Amino acid sequence: MKKKLAAMTLVAAMAVSMFAGCGSSSADSSSASKKTSGDSGSGETVDLKLWASENDQDLMKTLTDKFAKENSGTKFNITIGKLSEGDAKDTVLKDPTAAADVFSFASDQIYDLVDAGALQPVQDEDKKTIEAEDVESSVTAATVDDTLYAYPATADNGYFLYYDKNVIPEEDAKQWDTILADCQKAGKQVGMVFESGYYVAGFYYGAGFTTKRNDDGSTTLDWNGTSPSGIKGADVAQAMVDIAKNKAFMAVKDGDSANQIASGKLAAIVSGTWDSKAVQEQFGDGYAATVLPTYTVNGKQVDMASSAGYKFWGVNKNSKNVGWAMKLAMFLSNKDSQMERFKSGATGPANKEDMESPEVQKDIAISAILAQNSKNGVVQMVTQTFWDNTKTFGAKLAKGNPDNENLQKLLDDLVEACAQKSE
Repeated sequence: MKKKLAAMTLVAAMAVSMFAGCGSSSADSSSASKKTSGDSGSGETVDLKLWASENDQDLMKTLTDKFAKENSGTKFNITIGKLSEGDAKDTVLKDPTAAADVFSFASDQIYDLVDAGALQPVQDEDKKTIEAEDVESSVTAATVDDTLYAYPATADNGYFLYYDKNVIPEEDAKQWDTILADCQKAGKQVGMVFESGYYVAGFYYGAGFTTKRNDDGSTTLDWNGTSPSGIKGADVAQAMVDIAKNKAFMAVKDGDSANQIASGKLAAIVSGTWDSKAVQEQFGDGYAATVLPTYTVNGKQVDMASSAGYKFWGVNKNSKNVGWAMKLAMFLSNKDSQMERFKSGATGPANKEDMESPEVQKDIAISAILAQNSKNGVVQMVTQTFWDNTKTFGAKLAKGNPDNENLQKLLDDLVEACAQKSE
């Protein structure tokens, strides 16, 4: 779920580097051969290995069939394997020379893949198309050191507000204060995970604070200071404590949202598209979703932001057929393919035109996350030191800071801990 990345280096479209066959990996494979009546220049078949999530296997066969048909002058043998996007980095980096030519991965893995030299940069012409057609934040997340390394495919990873409109009127869903008041009146609660930097960061990003990933494995935070908007980090922490102390607030454990939704105790929850079915079943005709509410800091309303994440297609720099691999990645991430992916699995496209389509806008959860990421989604650039320490920090706030610890000191300690180099 941490799910968190544009001039660029020109590369030869058909550059060839050594590729150590189709070696084994932890990804399960099934083969789908595409033989066309056309002939490649040498009469040889182009072998490509594609890794995609288990849920996308049927879709990948359909799309690769279309790709082969559109390039009917060449014979293809495309092998489709199963690989969780959340595990892509670990599997690919076990042996990049034996990994798939094209693979799907979550955006927060891009730095490790680039550092390992596993990703082929996107060529200039494709970069221009991607920048023109896909939402800017997805392009930013696919860019490292001014080089575009991946092909945006979805823009639906992140969190927003689900609410029961039979309990919380649409206008009240815009502020934490009114949401809490409505829930308390109805004997319900609003849930959110505080014990995670993924969620806690939403309060700080919204107030103008930042995170920065460093090459030495540390993370730089400015949360213990004052943001450009004039808000003190300690005041943001106090605002979170005030929310947590409210009887209508439920501090949800990371990974336990579905259980709490099913309990019937909630009339609202901050979560992502992964909980859409559970929320819809529980809220029934009251099912609604929208961008994150504002929260109160020193009497003023401050927007909540979110940690935005994306799904990308990557091309293995070690591919024997890197030119064709880039063409396939571009095809799988184009407007039509993104819409096909939405239709098959209700994923939110990164393509700007697709995002505005009536079909996508009708999907309550997808339209909410796309609106949130477009309005206040922040590409989260952090390292492991951030995750470990913000979890502890968030856990204290989730309890309403019962020990009355000095919030400024808590933030000073957090910033210092995150700044430590990773061993």
